[in-house]
Amino acid sequence: MNAVGIDVSKGKSTIAVMRPFGEIVASPYDVVHTISELKKLADFLLKLNGETRVVIEYTGKYHEPVALSLYEAGLFVSIVNPILIKNFGNNTIRRAKTDKKDAVKLANYALSHWLDLPQFVPEDEARRTLKTYNRQYSHYIKTKVAMKNNLISLLDQTFPGVNTLFSSPPRKNGHEKWIDFVEEFWHCGCVASLTQNLFSERYAEWCAKLKYHFSYSKAEDIYFASAGHFNTLPMCDSTKCLILQAVKQLNVINETLASLKHEMNNIASSLPEYTTVMAMHGVGETLGPQLIAEIGDIRRFQRKQSLVSFAGVEPPENQSGMYEARSRSISKQGPSALRKTLFQVMSCILKNGNVDDSVFQFLSRKRAEGKPYRVYMIAGANKFLRVYYGRVKELLNKLEA
Repeated sequence: MNAVGIDVSKGKSTIAVMRPFGEIVASPYDVVHTISELKKLADFLLKLNGETRVVIEYTGKYHEPVALSLYEAGLFVSIVNPILIKNFGNNTIRRAKTDKKDAVKLANYALSHWLDLPQFVPEDEARRTLKTYNRQYSHYIKTKVAMKNNLISLLDQTFPGVNTLFSSPPRKNGHEKWIDFVEEFWHCGCVASLTQNLFSERYAEWCAKLKYHFSYSKAEDIYFASAGHFNTLPMCDSTKCLILQAVKQLNVINETLASLKHEMNNIASSLPEYTTVMAMHGVGETLGPQLIAEIGDIRRFQRKQSLVSFAGVEPPENQSGMYEARSRSISKQGPSALRKTLFQVMSCILKNGNVDDSVFQFLSRKRAEGKPYRVYMIAGANKFLRVYYGRVKELLNKLEA
């Protein structure tokens, strides 16, 4: 038996090969993540006598080229959670840490858990692409929030409260009415300097030009809201440039998010569970693809509890002697992006209030029992994942039959 430990970093990996009783087959050495180098590594491992198993520590995206190339070469590859490696074999008080030591540690882990190593099976291209899209979508959402707050902060100095005057939902291209409005009327002086009738005419022309709904009552509300403000930024070209640049950048982000959302739906619709997931309460065109992206292929989970543990929303047991904790926190060991999506789904379920939905009934019962907000939200997420697992698993079993 040949245990191969691979410590992965950006662009290169450190490899160590060991056998039982501390026999060293290959001392730690570096391999660059190129096609030729990875092929040379695979050929070397395939020529070793006896069974060979490769253990790689999960590192986000860096480990994927190595894992995929060795898997395609026909080797047994196992991707291990970093926490398991960190807690393994710490029989020393020294804090020395190098790539070579980590590679040897991974090889020793493979020898100690030879029979329990989970085999790596790569997800199909659509699922990998969808997950990458979702991570980019989450990144741009954070950027959007920061840029929107920045624009509102600037407008508080030129046209306070203008963002609260509109309630129209975002368009499919990501544009929002209040953002487009301040691109035209960037200072309250742009409105207050006009007569009410003249502003109503210009507002009507602007709505017609951008195909927004126009109403005289809204024009009146905007006109009166523009009066009486003490502005700290003057109505000049420099201020206009500042506001328009912020609007332009925010619109670019909104358009990017709309494009990502559209493409995520296209990719997710090619997967077999798409229709089933989209039919679940609290799931829409945004949250549905995000759930599918973060959960992945449901067939890799042997039971419902495995999915719940993967999401990190289960409270681990805490008992010692006569002590047994009654209040326990969730593990938070899984992807935070999945927990965020589940929290948003729970919020949608509560807002929709569908009394026929089993998850809403469960949430209502927990609220009636007086459970704290976070407790019943996490419990609802746990319940939702179990329902998700059951429905998707049943569908896939039917398709495979």
